[in-house]
Amino acid sequence: MPEAPSFAVVTAYIGIGSNVGDPLNNCLKAIDLMNHIDGCRVAGRSDFFRTEPVGSISQEWYVNGVVRIETTLRPRDLLRSLLAIESQMGRVRRQKWEPRIIDLDILLYGNEVVEENDLRIPHPLMHQRRFVLMPMVQLDPGLVHPITGRTMAELMDDLNVDGQAVVPLGGV
Repeated sequence: MPEAPSFAVVTAYIGIGSNVGDPLNNCLKAIDLMNHIDGCRVAGRSDFFRTEPVGSISQEWYVNGVVRIETTLRPRDLLRSLLAIESQMGRVRRQKWEPRIIDLDILLYGNEVVEENDLRIPHPLMHQRRFVLMPMVQLDPGLVHPITGRTMAELMDDLNVDGQAVVPLGGV
């Protein structure tokens, strides 16, 4: 019987957020579920932050963070696995920027650039979002964005933070 193809281990960064129910526990549950995906291992996570919602809908503040994973899954398979976790936790997509029980976004996948209809890596807005860059800087300040060529710390330093309040939760 031929062996299944194996892929190199890639480091990926997953943005995680919630503002429905118990947001912190929702994020922690999602991290646990990510660690149980075949071909994935959670290798680190940032602290969590309470963050001001971005977009046009009035809603509760979010709890956000970033998880570093090591994975042998290809980007499309990783996306499917993350969407399955969202679904398992009760997320139903109705409109853009709506409140959500859980939101899992592939921010970076190694140095790969992916441009598909429903999958764009790096995440197209990550360099404009304080709630993404603060935890990214905490995890890996010298990590270079594969399109801009700038480190996470440089992107954070240049960010206009108006309307993007981020408050550390502390102790989590």
